Amino acid sequence: MQTPEIHDLLKTRFGYDEFRPLQADIIQTVLAGRDALVLMPTGGGKSLCYQLPALCLDGLTLVVSPLIALMKDQVDALRANGVAAAFINSTVPPREGRGILADARAGRIRILYIAPERLAVPGFTEFLGSVDVSQIAIDEAHCISEWGHDFRPDYRNLHVLRERFPDTPVMALTATATAQVRNDIVGQLAIPRARQFVASFDRRNLTYYVRPKRGAFDALLNLLRQHADGSAIVYCLSRQNAEDLAADLTDQGIQALPYHAGLDPATRRTTQERFIRDEVPVVAATIAFGMGIDKPDVRLIVHFHLPKTLEGYYQETGRAGRDGLPSTCVLFYGASDRYALSGFIEQIQDETERARARHKLQQMIKYSQLQTCRRAFLLDYFGETYDQAACGGCDVCLSEREEFDATEIAQKLLSAVIRTGERFGAAHIIQVVRGGRGRRLLDVGHDRLSVYGIARDHGRVELHEILALLEDAGLVGHTTDRYRSLAVTPRGRDFLRRREPLTLSRVKSQDDDPSQPWPGLDQLEFDRGLFDQLRDLRFRLAQARNVPPYMVFGDRSLQEMACYLPHSRKSFSTISGVGRAKLQEFANDFLSVITDYAESRGLAVRPRPERRIRPTRSTARKSSTQRQTLELVLRGLSISEVSRRRGLTEATIMSHVEHLIAAGESLPLERELPTPERVTRISEAFARTQSPALTPVRQLVGDDFSFEEIRIVRAWLDQQRRQRPAQSAPASDSPPP
Repeated sequence: MQTPEIHDLLKTRFGYDEFRPLQADIIQTVLAGRDALVLMPTGGGKSLCYQLPALCLDGLTLVVSPLIALMKDQVDALRANGVAAAFINSTVPPREGRGILADARAGRIRILYIAPERLAVPGFTEFLGSVDVSQIAIDEAHCISEWGHDFRPDYRNLHVLRERFPDTPVMALTATATAQVRNDIVGQLAIPRARQFVASFDRRNLTYYVRPKRGAFDALLNLLRQHADGSAIVYCLSRQNAEDLAADLTDQGIQALPYHAGLDPATRRTTQERFIRDEVPVVAATIAFGMGIDKPDVRLIVHFHLPKTLEGYYQETGRAGRDGLPSTCVLFYGASDRYALSGFIEQIQDETERARARHKLQQMIKYSQLQTCRRAFLLDYFGETYDQAACGGCDVCLSEREEFDATEIAQKLLSAVIRTGERFGAAHIIQVVRGGRGRRLLDVGHDRLSVYGIARDHGRVELHEILALLEDAGLVGHTTDRYRSLAVTPRGRDFLRRREPLTLSRVKSQDDDPSQPWPGLDQLEFDRGLFDQLRDLRFRLAQARNVPPYMVFGDRSLQEMACYLPHSRKSFSTISGVGRAKLQEFANDFLSVITDYAESRGLAVRPRPERRIRPTRSTARKSSTQRQTLELVLRGLSISEVSRRRGLTEATIMSHVEHLIAAGESLPLERELPTPERVTRISEAFARTQSPALTPVRQLVGDDFSFEEIRIVRAWLDQQRRQRPAQSAPASDSPPP
């Protein structure tokens, strides 16, 4: 199977024009008969990596998945694309299951999904001996590792598949796995020579926010009303929380249903069906119970309570925007959740497991209290380096920052940590310096310390923020005991001894809006009225076929239709997501609506360019802090001058510049560029890498090129591309004279 044929299947069966990163290489690896370990974020296109090879191989592709609901979604989607697929799990009646196995033996099924428990069911081993298994795919492979966040003992039995089919390629897939977990997966599945494919964990279409828990319900109501056109999942700590929140939202006029493991299977199944069919817009779900849905158009994920681990948080937020369109993730953080989860952890009997859970929770708390880029922290946790100073896609990077003299308050806080014996957490330290009268404080006599009440003029929230900044600066750290006590680091003691001045940077204002996606993405200018009509048509067609609307077409497909106004079956076939089966089944219905709408309003057909449409002024948002930067740049100030004038770092100003370009602004960047020769070197390197990432370019041009000058050239190239017509854009840009 050669690459051109794979691309043909990609379009004719799945409706896509291009593979996502790594997909083609993974598919070629499997077709060459080699094992593979695929680490790819949720929404990154893992399923296609085994679904497309299944159409190239002669035998049966066996897919192991622990998510029963996800099996049905994927099988329905495959059938909609003309692929023979089926699943067998506890929801399938025995007689129907026997029929499915018979179809598989007869070669009438190309892809069969099973739960890991199926391997222990009497008779299934005999079935495996009667079929030609040409590919084995193990989804959610992290479940095999005790080091993972979702260990399932049944996964330990999967090694029997390798023993029974020693020459069949095995593909293990997961969205969340540290290096330790990846090594465990390879060992447990007996695939030591598997090629490992690790995609970037950076979900660029997701914007991350953390908000205070105080007033969370009112803030949640606003979020859901702002996202009324899309679907939302709200994660809760307990079953009762999910029940109560769903009821409270419904009382406020927002239709919501609870979803957790305590509900009977029929209720859970009905709730999920209504959600994926767009009949109910909001589901309140427990963190402990994964929904296992394949719905690509979830636009909002809210964690109403603190997750236990970053792995779980990343996986749950990953259910937003699986179609690649901008989506929002909001976490409400408060000390009460932290204490509740700590209490659960201390009930764990095994000491090693308890320590591991405690460490994971501490990382989750650290993320929630960050004063630095949340995206960079997440990526670093999973072993990936983020090479930009500001991502522009989290609340920290979207907010304006200010520098302040923290010398005196830092001395007070660090002294208080030392005076109390470095045996207490942040809440206790803050109570001491503010002159609190808590019972524990009085019992240990901390009201008699010299540091008692020395920071009465500072609020609790402010002091928590400063302690987090001191931790980021390396002056204070946390012990690993159950109480997460504060301790002054050697660097912090050196600071106290030398009495040096200390300047810290903190968020000055939060003028970002969680209802709006950040503009660093490809977005389309589409006719909203036509989009709404197409969405109504999609819903009716889905209802008639008893499938979720996204299985007819995803939002991206409808946006392209409402942008380019295809007028014939040929032009309709160029729309993303339109494959052979869907062209045959749906073209006439959608073309009729598009044609009527365009004719009634005198709209002309727009040809679909090879290059994707970039954000324009009407689709990208500028925050107030970015507008201030814009005004200064247009007045002729350089980036360094704007940095000094505004009291912000040059990296932050550069992030503003990139967002302004994405918003359609034209900036005088030529004066910021390095010499023409260096611009040429950098431009050629970007053309070679075919990626906006800075690190690969620097590896090509050498260490004598700084990240700063590479970044400004990237911004200039991006502006050049946006200012010329897409269809006439050359392959590379030339430097300015």
